[in-house]
Amino acid sequence: MESQNINQEDEKIIENRELSIFEALIPVIALVLMLAVNVYLYGDNSLGGSNQFVLLLGAAVAGIVGSFNGVSYKKMVEEVAQNIKSTTGAILILLMVGALAGTWLLSGIIPTMIYYGLDLLNPSIFLTACVIICAVISISTGSSWTTSATVGIALIGIAGALDISAGMTAGAVLSGAYFGDKLSPLSDTTNLAPAMAGTDLFTHIKYMTYTTVPTILVTLFVFMFIGFTIDSAGDVDVSEYQAAIDATFNTSAWLFLVPIIVIAMIVKKVSPLIALLLGTLLAGVFALIFQNHIVYENGLKYQITEIQDEFKSYVEWDNTSSNNFQNPGTYTLQPVEDSDVVLSEPVVFNLPSGGENDSFTTNKTVTILQDDVELGTLELSAVPTGYAATAYFAIMDAITVSTSVDPITNNTKIKDKLTGLFEGKGMESMLGTIWLIVCAMVFGGVMDAIGALARISRALLHLFDSVFGLFASTVVSCLAINVTASDQYLALVVPGKMYAKAYKDKGLASENLSRTLEDSGTVTSVLIPWNTCGAYQSSTLGVDVKDYFVYAIFNWLSPFMTLLFAAFRIKIRQLTGKQPTLDTIGED
Repeated sequence: MESQNINQEDEKIIENRELSIFEALIPVIALVLMLAVNVYLYGDNSLGGSNQFVLLLGAAVAGIVGSFNGVSYKKMVEEVAQNIKSTTGAILILLMVGALAGTWLLSGIIPTMIYYGLDLLNPSIFLTACVIICAVISISTGSSWTTSATVGIALIGIAGALDISAGMTAGAVLSGAYFGDKLSPLSDTTNLAPAMAGTDLFTHIKYMTYTTVPTILVTLFVFMFIGFTIDSAGDVDVSEYQAAIDATFNTSAWLFLVPIIVIAMIVKKVSPLIALLLGTLLAGVFALIFQNHIVYENGLKYQITEIQDEFKSYVEWDNTSSNNFQNPGTYTLQPVEDSDVVLSEPVVFNLPSGGENDSFTTNKTVTILQDDVELGTLELSAVPTGYAATAYFAIMDAITVSTSVDPITNNTKIKDKLTGLFEGKGMESMLGTIWLIVCAMVFGGVMDAIGALARISRALLHLFDSVFGLFASTVVSCLAINVTASDQYLALVVPGKMYAKAYKDKGLASENLSRTLEDSGTVTSVLIPWNTCGAYQSSTLGVDVKDYFVYAIFNWLSPFMTLLFAAFRIKIRQLTGKQPTLDTIGED
């Protein structure tokens, strides 16, 4: 995931000895029940706001439980504030990803990736290639988020052209991205897990390969099998898609410079936020160089003469906004209701959308009459914006709001498919996800403040006595905190601190714990819709969590793999000097 400068000292565990396990579970049970009812009633629209409010209701239930156990309102609010503060980096990155998607569409970067990708990626190997490509990028950058926001978006686009399920493709993208994220020394979670468990980074990475490599191999095998059995449009000549892309955009290999620069900056440990910002700005420049016709098409606006104050009570434009410049469209001057005036002639401005050589200007003179008495004369005009203003509008709209480009093709099927691909999100599209994250952090903050997270982890810790039971309780704790706290960092920090001594008491080396934290905390966060990772990835890729859940094979298989290794005592390293027992015997 993206580096957010996590301060390990700030990630403290709040314990409340007065809180019983039943009381700690009350908010969780209430939240699950309310979410189940809400999702049943609202269906796919539940993330439009109702789930967010349900999370706040869950926080209220947790607050009531906390107040009955002596936790002050001030303490709860402080913990919520700290939780929300910890997501600042994620929120800014979400906004920048929306901006990046918009300018990468306007500049033709994403369409160019799709254009060349259709040449290189055969449908039978497409899903396998998605896993490998994203794994390489993620290992290089240490960021599953950057991987999804760059090549992930393009791969989703290519899948659409090949008639391959977006859910399958998103699952393949995330499987590769999180594999690379886990093994990259540049990843913040890869650094955080060993720090919490008490081992060093490279011992942790080496020990993770024992479970991670078999998991990714199984994932690749499954996607290879799906690829050879999938029914897609791969046997159809993709040249028609490429012709439509080429007719709409100026495709050029030079456009790959922008994503290469962004990825290189991440590899060089430049802040992802800065890299994404630069990628957004560079794409805006490339749009002016390569896609001038689209800049005119999307950015052209008109300045329509404003009605003079003395006539505003008599006439008005029927379609204008409060902005100084208006979009292309039809604008009619009409009498204000009950004004009893008439116009000497109809005034209708049909303002066309932009073209590089267009210089459309219209002028009109009209007299306002009331009972055959002339009230005055209006000189009206609609003047198009100049190049600088047009370019500014095109780029700024791509950054901030939803933007689309109309595909140029006579093939209705191809036009329908490309229309969905030629849509940029803009920052505006990320506001719902940010809303969800903030509400989830409120719930997680209150749960942490009342000591519920620590109490649940402590109960799980004492639930099992065997080595396998210890591994199982660690996995369950990570999953539970990912669900309740909605934050993968807490899913590493809380169990990491709670279980460190238990592993030592069993004679187990710290890398056993750090590996289990990553296998169950890092990778499963993306499978929970209201978790920061699940919310981010579903928004970035444009695919609901429920649609990619099954196909994110690496992510849900990883916890089972770590439990399989624990059950059969495979690569269970002991502390040096500890005598092995039947319960702890394993590797080393």
